Parts: sequence; C-alpha cells; structure tokens
Amino acid sequence: MSATIDRILSKAANGERITFDEGVELMACHDLHKLGRAAHAVTSRLHPEPYRTYNIDRNVNYTNVCAAVCDFCAFYRKNHDADAYVLSREELYQKIEETIALGGDQILMQGGMHPTLKLEWYEDLLRDLRSRFSSVNLHAFSPPEIWHFHKINKLPLEDVLRRLKAAGLGSIPGGGGEILVDRVRKELTKNKALTDEWLEVMRVWHRLGGKSTCTMMFGHIETAAERIEHLDRLRQLQDETGGFTAFICWTMQPGHKMADAPAAGSFEYLRVQAISRLYLDNIPNIQSSWVTQGAKIGQIALFFGANDMGSLMIEENVVASAGTVHYLTLEQIKASIREAGWVPRQRNVFYELIDERPPTAPTAAADRVGTTREVNHAESGRSLPVVN
Repeated sequence: MSATIDRILSKAANGERITFDEGVELMACHDLHKLGRAAHAVTSRLHPEPYRTYNIDRNVNYTNVCAAVCDFCAFYRKNHDADAYVLSREELYQKIEETIALGGDQILMQGGMHPTLKLEWYEDLLRDLRSRFSSVNLHAFSPPEIWHFHKINKLPLEDVLRRLKAAGLGSIPGGGGEILVDRVRKELTKNKALTDEWLEVMRVWHRLGGKSTCTMMFGHIETAAERIEHLDRLRQLQDETGGFTAFICWTMQPGHKMADAPAAGSFEYLRVQAISRLYLDNIPNIQSSWVTQGAKIGQIALFFGANDMGSLMIEENVVASAGTVHYLTLEQIKASIREAGWVPRQRNVFYELIDERPPTAPTAAADRVGTTREVNHAESGRSLPVVN
C-alpha cells in the first residue's frame, strides 16, 4: 500500500496526471504529512512566485428565498416566511460602497432560487449596479440559480447567460456544487440542479468567454470514490473549456436537518484539499477555506495545496447561519501569509495582481514584521523565512 501511494504521489508531484483509480487510492491514504508534501510540491511548481494572494470582496445574499430544499442549509426561507427578504437597491448600494471603501473590487452576489423573480429583474439589477459601480466585478449567481432562471423563464440556457453577460455579469461563483454526483444530490437536495445541469451552466458560460470558480463541499453522505468522481467531472470540463480560475473546498458545517451529522475536522479538510491539488492538474489556483477552518488551519492550508488565502469576505451569511463563524481582518490575512514566508498580494477574480506594490523577496517582507529563520521547503527547492 505504502509503495503504491508513494508511486502515485511521485507521479503527481512530477506533473503526470493521476488516474481515477489512483485518486481513489489516495482517498484511502491518511498519511497527512506525505499527502501535504506532495501537494505542496505541485503548488510550488505551479506557483514559484514569492507571494501568495488574497482578495477583498463581500458576499451579498440579495434574497434568502429559495425554491430548493437542501438538508444542510440553515439559510434559506420560503416566500411566505416572516423573515424572508429581497434586499432593496439602497441596501445593495450601501454594501457595495462599504466594500469599495475597504479596497474591495468584487461583489459575490448569490441568493436563493426565487420562485417569482423573472430574468428581467436580474438584468435590471446588473445594469443598475454596473452603471453605478463600474470598477466592481459582479461575481454572481451560482449554477443552480442560473439553471433556475433558464427553467422558470422557459428560455435556452445560452440566451439566459448572454443576456446576463450583456447586463454586466462579470464571472460566476462555483456555489451549489456540493458533490457532483446525482446519487448524493438527490439525497441531499430537492428542486436543485443535478450534476450535468450544474456543469452545463459552466460549460456554456466558458464557451461565451466567461470565467468561473469551482467548489466542493464534502464530509456528509458522499463516499471516497464520489469525491474523486466530483473532482474528475471538474477536471474533464476544465480540459474542455479552460474556464475555471480556482477551486475551493470546505467541510460541511453540521446544522439544520443535518445537525447530528459528525463534523469532518481539520485533518480531513487538509487531507482532501491536498488530494484535490494532486488530482486537479489543470486548475491553476486553490483557495484556503479559513472561513470554515479558522485562521491557523487556513494558514497551514498554504502548505497543503492552496496558493491563495481567499477573500477578506466582509460579509458572509450562509456558513454563519450553520453556526460556524470565523472572521479575519485584512491585516490578519496578510500576517498569515507573511508568517508562512510569502509576500501578501491582492488579486482580482481573474488572479491578476491589483495592488500597487511590486513583488519583493520573502525575506524582505518577513523582515518588516520580525526576525526570521530559514525553513527549507524541500519540495520546491526554496528556503523560505518564517516570522518567529
């Protein structure tokens, strides 16, 4: 077993694609150190630059009304519920203005699958926000939402996406992916896009020239092989379109109808993220999920396949509704990157650097905040300073 795992890890670390069966073999490996070293070798090969990135954006849930029923979701409401809402334009303007004031360049805007709002409502919303905030990227509407627009408006999917893009849609978040295996989706959710539908939204968007992120929420009812099936479907689509900029995974936060489900902990999170880095050889970036794991595990994730600390996330509602609340300030995010030995740099959703500071050597960055010692990252061949 150990020799087999070593062979697969060596293959992935050297840039060779691992097979589905080899991915399943890795899911049975619980040698966290070994998986982490291999994943870090891949990350270091793909990202030899002296910096690690972060983004400043805000999760805005324009409505909590949703026609879908997901066992893991504590956020959604039905139209008739007393606390159901659709945000007013004034509330949205205020949230975006606050984000810009904090240096943000993006709004991650998702809602539920509202049963009565028509496509024209979303087009008008995008046009209005685009005209008022031309510098802000609208990273909006998960694939299940867009599939819902397509169904309730009785319009071809491509027409829906063309109209949203023309109205100002900048990119699509990978929300609602959970596990892209229909057995899992049918058991966990009702009235929500199935696997091929989720992927088709991304496929058509990419063909229109759009970019998007992709995700995986694990640690519930899926099997180890189904986790690899999920990664394999993403890898296949990326081969076809090249439209995914980044992958983000996180553990399910027990709550709502799944309150008694055992939580997958940080060990499992780091293990699965490392395997994801090894399997997804064609997706360039992986984000740490400090929002669900906390600051220190989020920082350690930079050595388990992640090259990005994700977003400052000025506002987050869905994970918080499930009872998990981790907040970091911008300085804490930057400090996490510095302490790990890299220079923190701000990027946009396309992973273009948007801060004004040019890259500097890690040693210089670390020296600004404290004394350093050298730690040899054998997989990358680099010696990185760590703040004491």
